[in-house]
Amino acid sequence: MTVSMSLSLMAAVALTAAVVAPHALTRAAWPEREPVLALWVWQCLVATVLLCCLTALVLSASAVFHTVRVHVFAPAPPAVTEAYDLAAAPPWTTALTLLLAGGAAWTTAMLAREVAEARRRRRLRREHLRERAPELPAGLPATRGPLLVLEDEYPDAWWMPGNPPQLIVTTGALQRLTNPQLDAIQAHELGHARAHHDWLLHLSQALADGFPGIPVFTHFRDQTHRLIELSADDTASRRCGHLTTALALIELNQHRGVLSCATPRPLLHQRVERLLDPPPRLTRARRRSTTTVAALAPLLPLLIAFAPALTTLGS
Repeated sequence: MTVSMSLSLMAAVALTAAVVAPHALTRAAWPEREPVLALWVWQCLVATVLLCCLTALVLSASAVFHTVRVHVFAPAPPAVTEAYDLAAAPPWTTALTLLLAGGAAWTTAMLAREVAEARRRRRLRREHLRERAPELPAGLPATRGPLLVLEDEYPDAWWMPGNPPQLIVTTGALQRLTNPQLDAIQAHELGHARAHHDWLLHLSQALADGFPGIPVFTHFRDQTHRLIELSADDTASRRCGHLTTALALIELNQHRGVLSCATPRPLLHQRVERLLDPPPRLTRARRRSTTTVAALAPLLPLLIAFAPALTTLGS
């Protein structure tokens, strides 16, 4: 397998993972039944696309630039280098190398910008919370516990990532929620924190902002927002019960029109319906097979990249 054939196969894999698979996954019904598994599949699709671009960049740069070729193939015997037939790379390899290098630099810039912006927003939110939080009596430690209560009639509760993470609850929420419902909200938000959903949101947002025309990245962002909420709902319902979790969502969002199908926040309506009528889970065999297939997908570009070397060494 020459380098031109390897690049063509990687392009086919990347196109399938970036366009065909996302459309099929968004139309499927099973992700609502298994949101954690669906998040795993989306991450594997994104990893497949990124690895296709990365391996294609290494191979094309090796064909175009002799310095890169020397460093990449330094540990390999001469027969392996000859198997790739780098000297016979097509003319468009140079343009492909520059395009992929620009894409890699742009991706890095988008991720760095998202991380910096997330840290800035978190710092501003914490400063705002310090202004709103009641003063602690003298003699108490300056650091607050994992639960922070704010004086506010507006019912709300959210998890503030960081070190240490905190669950923020307003007095309006405490007046509406019973103790089991408050436990359900806490379990929901703790599910976000333990799964590091904030970083998954940052990654999906950065890729979607950087490449708005690529279906896998735009769908990844949109589906991540939905699936992490369903996943956290499942975490809370396993601990506190489906009905309790649904009632907690209703109490917190009743003033937003959560019970109306015409609500501007349709996800809340869908989440309540899903909790009141939980869909059946996939069979264990189906979950295992889907997990395995998704995990193998990112290995395809690596297998294509190393195929000439493996064939030569095995012969």
